[in-house]
Amino acid sequence: MLRDLWRQAFEAMVYNRRRTSITMVGMAWGIATVVLLLAYGSGFGRAIEAIFAQWGTQLIGVFPGRTSEQVGGSKAGVQVRFTQDDVERLKQTVPGLKDITPMLSKDVPVANELHTYTWTVNGYRPVVQNILVLDINYGRFFSEEDDSNRAHVAVIGSEAKTKLFGGLYPIGQHIRLNGISFEVIGVLQPKMQEEGDNVNRQVYIPFSSMADIKDPKYLDGIWLNYNGDHTAVQQAVRNTLAAMHNFRPSDHQAVFVADLEQQLTQFKIVTIALEVLLLFIGALTLGIAGIGLMNIMLVAVQQRTKEIGIEKALGARKRHILIQFLAESLVITGIGGLAGIALAYAVSIGVGRITFYSALASNASAADIQLLISPMIVLIATGILVVVGLVSGMIPAIKAANLNPIEALRYE
Repeated sequence: MLRDLWRQAFEAMVYNRRRTSITMVGMAWGIATVVLLLAYGSGFGRAIEAIFAQWGTQLIGVFPGRTSEQVGGSKAGVQVRFTQDDVERLKQTVPGLKDITPMLSKDVPVANELHTYTWTVNGYRPVVQNILVLDINYGRFFSEEDDSNRAHVAVIGSEAKTKLFGGLYPIGQHIRLNGISFEVIGVLQPKMQEEGDNVNRQVYIPFSSMADIKDPKYLDGIWLNYNGDHTAVQQAVRNTLAAMHNFRPSDHQAVFVADLEQQLTQFKIVTIALEVLLLFIGALTLGIAGIGLMNIMLVAVQQRTKEIGIEKALGARKRHILIQFLAESLVITGIGGLAGIALAYAVSIGVGRITFYSALASNASAADIQLLISPMIVLIATGILVVVGLVSGMIPAIKAANLNPIEALRYE
């Protein structure tokens, strides 16, 4: 009996193939929309992560400010000044600390035989290469030995190399930083840079050598990376510096903390909200296709009322009629769903990379949106499709199953 019912459902689909095809197209369009919207939301999240990944996410920068709260006999408005002692103290107190470096920075004339520019020169310990993810394009980064010997060596950004040397090989060449000669030993790989930024024009030299350009007594900042919970690390940094400089840990004006993990978490919340919104829009689109399927199946029930009456008169039970019409709707849904997923893959491959951050920044193609369809996206879309197919097919199937056989036989 069940085999006959499935056969009848298939024959009904073939007999009304135009109507069936149109309904399948609607289902395919709906599921493709769901998949592509979810892929866009996922791609947006990956693009945001790529922007942060160029600097690393488990990264904290601390910069001195002025107190805004009175502590004991000290008035508000006291200038906080970092020293090397702060770096050593943070080494001892910050949980999960991996690397830490003091920072000295100054805008100075950077020149060679042909060109002179005013760029930012930064003095760091060699571990800054790991902290700020300063990848070398060619040459090398300065070493602990360079820092110990106060060597006059420099690593320059990709744009700085282009402006100073053009197409010439810069390694071994000399540049003057504030009139002092430094040998170029490395060129960095380019980072994403918005218009007006100078991140690829900066020069990096050993911290000890920076003393020839700027007084190293007071630091411009401290950078560190870590393992573990960013909230605990940030709080430990604030507590330590508050104890060292006599301000309240809650005084966020005394020191400014750049916590990239915290910022990324905030962006992730926005990304999740966007994905939920896109999922809702896609589900609505698929729901509209489901309404179309329901209407088609209701028409099929009306057209086959007499046939249903004959089947019941011959001994078919309610569940048999229910399965017959539910099977028809699920087959339409399944074939439409497979076609829709295939269409979504074709569109994602055809579209490729969607311009996002590269419209604002150079070297930012990695932060553009790619419609990469993951297995999880397919599973979510399939789950929605199954629900829509069941709901859309169940209502007409229940109506068909509940028909009175006598009235159905009289139907013309």
